Amino acid sequence: MSHTISLRPVLAGGRNVAFELAVKRVMDICVSAFLLVALSPMLLIVALMVRLTSPGSVFHTCDWIGHEGRPFRGWKFRTMIPNADSMEAELRSRNEMTGPAFKITNDPRVTPVGRILRRYSIDELPQLWNVLKGDISLVGPRAPREHEYAQFTDFQKQKLAVKPGITCLWQVQGRHRISDYDRWVELDLEYIATWSLWLDIRILARTALVVVQGTGV
Repeated sequence: MSHTISLRPVLAGGRNVAFELAVKRVMDICVSAFLLVALSPMLLIVALMVRLTSPGSVFHTCDWIGHEGRPFRGWKFRTMIPNADSMEAELRSRNEMTGPAFKITNDPRVTPVGRILRRYSIDELPQLWNVLKGDISLVGPRAPREHEYAQFTDFQKQKLAVKPGITCLWQVQGRHRISDYDRWVELDLEYIATWSLWLDIRILARTALVVVQGTGV
């Protein structure tokens, strides 16, 4: 597929797209700033848990690709052993996701503390800094890693027509059931095609439910 989806033509028809996107950005800033301050005691405790239970840095940084192919440095709490990236090639035969992404059940690289952080999506919280900076949004298609993006087809690149996010439809609709990366992209394109502030609020609410239920592994 060679066509490209963008927000402007999809949201035409009387809606003030520029205003809604401005409100989305204000919401990103306010919510991310509030959560970074409100959750700072918990973030400190998590950082200490990661530091004291596994050798290596507290944070895992990764080169991700954002809106329209722009690279940025993403932040997460480290949930894997220090040499996890170098082990990915050895585990490639166990990959459960078709396409450029990598996902396996019971990943041996994940630390005991990391499993807890992943279950409740706590490892994602440092990305609030990326939201505050404007690299990503609270809601939007998940940003691919740099080497994943290098393998993208033209169809898959369409998901970067908008700013990536911490959470998305994939997070709340069948994250554990989807093993086809193109199906994941289809959900991202569905989000782009039907985007509204109300949709973002609904996804955030459903994400909160997923986090509370501990189904984020």
